[in-house]
Amino acid sequence: MVLKTFGWSFAITALGLVAAVFYDGWTAFGVVAILAVLEISLSFDNAVINAGILKKMNAFWQKIFLTVGVLIAVFGMRLVFPVVIVAVSAKLGPIEAVKLALNDKDKYQQLVTDAHPSIAAFGGMFLLMIFLDFVFEERDIQWLRWIERPLAKLGKVDMLSVCIAMIVLLISSFTVATHAHQHGGVHVDKAETVLISGIAGLITYLIVGGLSGFFENRLEEEEEREHEAEEEARKSGQAAPAIVMAGKAAFFMFLYLEVLDASF
Repeated sequence: MVLKTFGWSFAITALGLVAAVFYDGWTAFGVVAILAVLEISLSFDNAVINAGILKKMNAFWQKIFLTVGVLIAVFGMRLVFPVVIVAVSAKLGPIEAVKLALNDKDKYQQLVTDAHPSIAAFGGMFLLMIFLDFVFEERDIQWLRWIERPLAKLGKVDMLSVCIAMIVLLISSFTVATHAHQHGGVHVDKAETVLISGIAGLITYLIVGGLSGFFENRLEEEEEREHEAEEEARKSGQAAPAIVMAGKAAFFMFLYLEVLDASF
């Protein structure tokens, strides 16, 4: 059963590890192995959420997500998107960025190091917003009530997460960023770069969050319809119909799944 379900996954993973050995020896093997474990462990919660939504969709849209959607997730978000980020931040063409990564690792490392402030500011703001929205969220199950309850009360203040994130960005841009190191140990002022990249990260998070919220509302509407249908069936003594999403609703859920995967 395990091999039937994950056989291709095991085979591709093994092929990637073998390719890493041929490419750059056992050091590359170790790096690829660590990245594989990291990717698998971080994908568990993503897979659980995806499965919970996919069971609401009809067979056609399930197949679309497991083919087109997975291609977008694997090759788009995990292969193309990182290269695009490096290419944009280091002001390189995508093909040139790939060639440098494969053929001139020292030059590639130099460019990535020089572009680190913009990459860190963009990603840092995105992750900071995820963290702030999480700690300010009111939850039914609380492990550390002495701190979670006060934070949940603070979270009722509108746009608190955005305000804190912007304050952190401003402080970072005028302190750490002004003492950033360029390749060769030269001090440079990266305040403007950090500000622009951080604001871009914040905007990206707000767009993703807005789309996710919109699609979640559509999902809740469908679930409410399902509960009403189950209640009507129970009262009439009939079997509850299994409502699966199709058409426009399923398309929205497909987009929602893609946005979720991009977030993870």
